[in-house]
Amino acid sequence: MSKVSSVEKNNLRRKLTAQYAAKRKKLKEIVSDLKRPAEERVAARTKLSELPRNSSATRIRNRCEITGRARGYYRKLKICRHELRSLSSQGRIPGMVKSSW
Repeated sequence: MSKVSSVEKNNLRRKLTAQYAAKRKKLKEIVSDLKRPAEERVAARTKLSELPRNSSATRIRNRCEITGRARGYYRKLKICRHELRSLSSQGRIPGMVKSSW
């Protein structure tokens, strides 16, 4: 199990990302539109930099749903490799069996 504070910090980042997503998207469109005047684009870039850093989607860390482990994460199943192995050995993941030879 990872630290509870790390998991909670990541949950806060997810919440902030959802909260500021529309505003961030609108400002990014203004910044990338080359037809707009340079002053307007600079102002949009300034407003974008004033938003909370944790509201950016790139700061979210993928973590295991069961243990909170950040490494060895399988996106499709949303679990880490340790839990994948233990659950597949128990037969709890449909279509997956532990191989032995």
